Amino acid sequence: MPRENILLVEDDDDISELVRYNLEKEGYHVTAAANGEEGLKAAQADRFNVLLLDLMLPGIDGLSICRALKSDPKTSKLPIIMLTAKGEEADIVAGLELGADDYITKPFSPRVLVARLRALLRRKSQAVSDSEASIKIGDLSIHPGRREVLVKGKAIDLTFTEFQLLQYLAGRPGWVFTRYQIVNAIKGEDYPVTDRSVDVQIVGLRKKLGSLGSLIETIRGVGYRFTDPDLVDEE
Repeated sequence: MPRENILLVEDDDDISELVRYNLEKEGYHVTAAANGEEGLKAAQADRFNVLLLDLMLPGIDGLSICRALKSDPKTSKLPIIMLTAKGEEADIVAGLELGADDYITKPFSPRVLVARLRALLRRKSQAVSDSEASIKIGDLSIHPGRREVLVKGKAIDLTFTEFQLLQYLAGRPGWVFTRYQIVNAIKGEDYPVTDRSVDVQIVGLRKKLGSLGSLIETIRGVGYRFTDPDLVDEE
């Protein structure tokens, strides 16, 4: 089994040791940095599969690290999971819009951290950026080429924007997206998409999906994500 290389940037020694212990127990190789400067240098110098990044760091803060890595072509594709304290909603939104892939609020369960990490690595390996690939999650099937959506085998009628929104979220299950990211991604043609109208679109889409509408999860103060059934099982 390959040992993925994980970079952990966390200034709290107890949390750092807890994370390292649980990840190494699962077979990952962990490199730890205790402050922003060390973390940024490590990320730029070596190749890692995932960066676990605390936002509140001495020296260079987590958001600045995220911005620096995502603006550099050599490190722009490095997956990032942010480790945040409760109440840092503005920072979470900022981090996601800078290109971070997910976040976990402290205190967190080591099992949840491992599950999120596995899910992120799985999504990356499955090349989810292929917008033409068909998507099937449980009783939901999405066929981009035919622009067809089936719920329990029955076709449902979606507007252009609703289809774009569903394809965007379902194509990256488990990932959290801000309203700003969604607006930039779907660029509705039949409806002027704005931050506020995203919420309206979500309400309409959930209604059309019926019992499967609950798969679209509201992340309070942040945005939305499409429930990853595998991740729910692991947690």
